[in-house]
Order: sequence, then C-alpha cells, then structure tokens
Amino acid sequence: MSEKLNTMRILEQNKIPYEALTYPDDLRDAEAIADVLGLPYFLVYKTLVVQPDTGDKPFLVMIASDRELDLKKLAAVSGQKKVRMAAHKDAEALTGLKVGGISALALTQKNWTVFLDQPATEHEHILISAGQRGTQLRVPTMALMRLVRARMADVSREKSTEGG
Repeated sequence: MSEKLNTMRILEQNKIPYEALTYPDDLRDAEAIADVLGLPYFLVYKTLVVQPDTGDKPFLVMIASDRELDLKKLAAVSGQKKVRMAAHKDAEALTGLKVGGISALALTQKNWTVFLDQPATEHEHILISAGQRGTQLRVPTMALMRLVRARMADVSREKSTEGG
C-alpha cells in the first residue's frame, strides 16, 4: 500500500512501531476481517461509538471482535445511568469516519473519551482500524493506550450464541 494514512503518521510521530495489514475494503465485520487476515478474533479490535442517554458527548469503546459490549458495565465505568450503541449513520456522522473504519487513533485530535476493554492487556499487540476500511494496524497495546489516552475497563462479555 503506497498511501500513508494519518493514523500511520501519528504512530510514526510518536515513534510507535506498527504493521499495516490490508484486506478487501468491502468488509466491515471485525470477525470477517480476522478470518481474511488469518488472525485470532481476540486480537482484532473493533471500535464502537456509544452515546450516553444524557446527551453528553459520545465515546469510543474498543473491544475484541469475538466479544460484545456490555452496556450496563460501560454505563457504570463511564458514570452514566444509561448508554446505547450509536446507529451506523449516527456513528459515521459523529466521527466523520465510515463504519468499519472508525478508529480511536484517527480521532486523537478530537479528544474523545476512549475505553479499551480489559482483555487487551493480555496481548502485547492488538489490531485496530487504520481509520479507513481495508487497512488494519497492528500496534503495541500499551503504547496505543497511552497515545489515545484510553481508560482500561471491563466492558465486554462473551458473545451470546442464542441471538440476543
């Protein structure tokens, strides 16, 4: 890939090593992306846009592709009574990025509150979106946390298999 994305420039400016991995840019599902890249689901992180019911500024939550967001846990750690997932169109309008390409790294200058799910600390590196569909960045977990000022929190649960 010849095009350098802003997220890559940010990592380079902060002297954080990374590896860019590309995949078909029509994929949006983090598990499908993990499959195509031949990587375990627990290393490929998706970034979700979550809105507090109070109308406060939404925040970003990064969780592994094989987990689902626990809204009650997130509400508790974020100090909100209730939170909800942003609809795709709202997430895109709020971030200026396409679903499947939403990245906390691409939004570092926007001062979003970012939560990183606790299991990430078990891994030296995780993969996150580079800020556009078709590119994932393999980055050191702790360096990423510092750079996006992520708050470590237990905000996910295993995906339920019975459709709900």
